[in-house]
Amino acid sequence: MRCPSTSTGSLPGRSPADRPAAIARRFAGIGALLTALALAGAAGAAGPKLLPAEQAFRLSARALDATALEIRFDIADGYYLYRDKLKFAVEPAAAGAGVPVLPPGKVIEDEFFGRVATYRGPVVIRLPLAAGQPGGSVSLEVDSQGCADAGVCYPPQQQRLTLPLPLAGAAPSAPVDASPSKKPYFN
Repeated sequence: MRCPSTSTGSLPGRSPADRPAAIARRFAGIGALLTALALAGAAGAAGPKLLPAEQAFRLSARALDATALEIRFDIADGYYLYRDKLKFAVEPAAAGAGVPVLPPGKVIEDEFFGRVATYRGPVVIRLPLAAGQPGGSVSLEVDSQGCADAGVCYPPQQQRLTLPLPLAGAAPSAPVDASPSKKPYFN
């Protein structure tokens, strides 16, 4: 009576010497499959290259005199900034930031926020100061938020600049660029 086969090693035509070659072929096939999947995933995930927020929405400001600041955003091509997300504060509070003079912007139907005014390209905003001290300085805090045309919106940004206030009758101060905001990765 013949015994039933219990392993592939007992099948006719297979010798123990064939096993390493079969295993190698399987691993080569699995490796090729994983490589193809990884390349397909990388191609699909590549998407558009997005600029960091500080480059997409470059912020600078200067004091025109002790009673007014000029705030400028240079917005990169393919990006836009929300008008209603702009907020401004100054320290010392005694300097008294007034109501910012904002350009009207272009109204769009935004998939995230509905009907909103946005800015593209350069944008100049004037911020009055009630009691700036000539020859002193103010710390300007700017909150903003914008998106890329690629459909990606950035989280709200907060940037701070220290601006010297010119003496009475002096020329406006030189523009101060906002430094990139620090992100607390381990806090």
